[in-house]
Amino acid sequence: MSDNKKKTKIKTPYERVLAARDPHRAGITDYIEGLFTDFIELKGDRLGKEDAAILGGIALFEGRPVTVIGHRKGKDLEENLAFNFGMPEPEGYRKALRLMKQAEKFGRPVITFIDTPGAYPGKEAEENGQSNAIAENLREMSALKIPVICFVTGEGNSGGALAIGVGNKVYMLENAVYCVLSPEGFASILFKDASKKEEASKSMKMTAHEIFEAGLCDGVIDEDSRSRSGLSAVVLENIRSLIRTELSRTDEMTGEEIAADRFAKFRQMGRNMV
Repeated sequence: MSDNKKKTKIKTPYERVLAARDPHRAGITDYIEGLFTDFIELKGDRLGKEDAAILGGIALFEGRPVTVIGHRKGKDLEENLAFNFGMPEPEGYRKALRLMKQAEKFGRPVITFIDTPGAYPGKEAEENGQSNAIAENLREMSALKIPVICFVTGEGNSGGALAIGVGNKVYMLENAVYCVLSPEGFASILFKDASKKEEASKSMKMTAHEIFEAGLCDGVIDEDSRSRSGLSAVVLENIRSLIRTELSRTDEMTGEEIAADRFAKFRQMGRNMV
């Protein structure tokens, strides 16, 4: 993992955006296969419908029960359409929260994998309470009395990413990005010209190393430059080691201390930006 002093290959911010969006990039199913065993998917929000853009369930991490949740984009056009290109609706966020509250009840750590262009902005999603679902997740995640470990593996855009991103630790892959919205959207607002996306991506400070330097994530995981997927045995081992270390740390804490640790982490972010 990068220590923020190590020099990486030179890439423009927008090149990293394109790498984060690469259709060959590893998704949640790859991380589940590489890091966990005995995964059992759990579906539905128990209020409306099943949202396939969020994948979640129970698995074993080195023999220990955990809950795994993440955005799911799909591997081809058919899956992209089935999973709405990784853009969840309110039902997806309510499902994620249901699984997190279930995990709290049974004392299971939660591990999330973030990779989304953003929450789905459609009319039906807004009518069904998209903003409320995201806000409720932010509130409830901040108070969970179990460890939450988050990994931004691709795109981490807007509230759609934050809704499963309130963790005791938040890590980013080297070519992941984390930002308030896409560079194209930012350019449309700031410059009134979406074609200025490259200029916008420089202003947004959205790359993993920039996010780390700002104190908004806890570390950057180096990727294999030879792999378009961003995934390799080394990357998996680094992620596995980070999960192991954090679980060991929080095992020494009470539930109240775990929640306070997470709350303090996010409260400190605002002070870091002043």
